[in-house]
Amino acid sequence: MDKWYVGVDIGGTTIKLGFVTEAGEIVTKWEIPTDTNNGGRNITIHIGQAIKSKCSELNESYDRLQAIGVGAPGFIEMKTGFIYQAVNIGWKDFALKDELEKETGLQVTVDNDANIAALGEMWKGAGDGAADLLCVTLGTGVGGGLVTNGQILHGVNGMAGEIGHLTSIPEGGAPCNCGKTGCLETIASATGIARLAKEAIDKNPQTTLANKAEVTSKEVFEAAAEGDEVALEVVDEVCFHLGLALANIANTVNPAKIVIGGGVSKAGDHLLNPLAREFNRFALGRVASGAEFKIASLGNDAGIIGGAWLAKQG
Repeated sequence: MDKWYVGVDIGGTTIKLGFVTEAGEIVTKWEIPTDTNNGGRNITIHIGQAIKSKCSELNESYDRLQAIGVGAPGFIEMKTGFIYQAVNIGWKDFALKDELEKETGLQVTVDNDANIAALGEMWKGAGDGAADLLCVTLGTGVGGGLVTNGQILHGVNGMAGEIGHLTSIPEGGAPCNCGKTGCLETIASATGIARLAKEAIDKNPQTTLANKAEVTSKEVFEAAAEGDEVALEVVDEVCFHLGLALANIANTVNPAKIVIGGGVSKAGDHLLNPLAREFNRFALGRVASGAEFKIASLGNDAGIIGGAWLAKQG
């Protein structure tokens, strides 16, 4: 009987779960809503119930499951799986690992959600097995995962890879959810791009973006692709800050692949081309020549597969 691992990716709206083989193939995957009531205290109960129910539904023995790997947002103590704070979930000082092990009877390993996405892309996605990888997730926020020698870089208290909170605007930047101002997340996230676009529309109402009921990052890239000058300026500003940040990181860790994921990455070459231009401007020549930009290929499965990788290693 093949062993299965459970990958769990906890988000603010939904929790993605999957049973994954030792070879990294998804046997089955599904989602449940994230219950943020009561400070998120019911989440581990619901995950435990969902795993047991899925085994029954598949008519599979629970004993087939070996371990669980969980990706969660927020500030995490990796060794203990303790969540200091996850604003979107409602957790504060929550023992995620301990609580989930109680509910499931399985060994649980916890890591940051961006880190497990990076592991998933390294194992079965756009990373192509590269042992040195920089993964950036451009969604509602900006997340990052640094893989060096095939291992996630955590740092002394698990905060390595917080790319979204590199300071891009030292003075007078927009406020960030982390409490700082001028973070990369306030510029290169989907919400940051929309904010920049709204500011640009106020100054240049002739742009086609002014006709949109609500401007999104998707619409900014679509307008830029059609040659809208204001949209092009917004994209250039975003890619300048993101390219500079990634070049500085790459000059430090020298990755083979830079994988861009999240909703913003759906812009494809309309994002990658100006981003690579700015990156090459600031990265050392040998660093730039060794780094290949790729769009993440696993989509929502990255966290499930990365979680299973975590469980398998743990």
